[in-house]
Amino acid sequence: MDVIRRHGGLPILERVNAQTQKQASPRRIVLTGFMGSGKSTVGPLVAARLGWRFLDVDDAIEAEAGVAIAELFARHGEAHFRELERATIARLAAEDSLVLALGGGAIETEATREALLSADGTLLVHLEVELATTLARCRGTEHTRPILADQVNLASRYQRRLPLYRMAHVSIAVDALTPEQAVEAILMAAGLR
Repeated sequence: MDVIRRHGGLPILERVNAQTQKQASPRRIVLTGFMGSGKSTVGPLVAARLGWRFLDVDDAIEAEAGVAIAELFARHGEAHFRELERATIARLAAEDSLVLALGGGAIETEATREALLSADGTLLVHLEVELATTLARCRGTEHTRPILADQVNLASRYQRRLPLYRMAHVSIAVDALTPEQAVEAILMAAGLR
């Protein structure tokens, strides 16, 4: 169900997944979305407003492994990385007073998706952007995001993931929102504002 809310005169599109039960008072907020959706920008702002801790799953994996994600992929392959990612998310998503930003591909792992959707106290929020927004926001980061150079693969990945992202408890269209407006939209959706 799509809900349009107004914040500071700006209409904010919020898509509520009717098939999942939205928590009245979440103890943790998990952000998902395609690259450039603002998870790593907005997440710390949400955490600061709530007095919670912020963690980026990719940063946690790199810190624990002692190597960059790209190196993990190169050494062990994607299947190994996805299992490491799943285990890390499962461990972190058990903590309270936490805002957790997922990597863009984490939603493709069914076990991760199901665990986040069914965990008591977890609100899974999809920050939805159009592909054009991703390209505009990520311009200049091709050296750290080589997929940006492969437009066909990028578009295919976006189309494959979009229905999975939209399974989240809430999807918020953030293309036209500032980070502060996105924070407000998340807090409103969580019932924490």
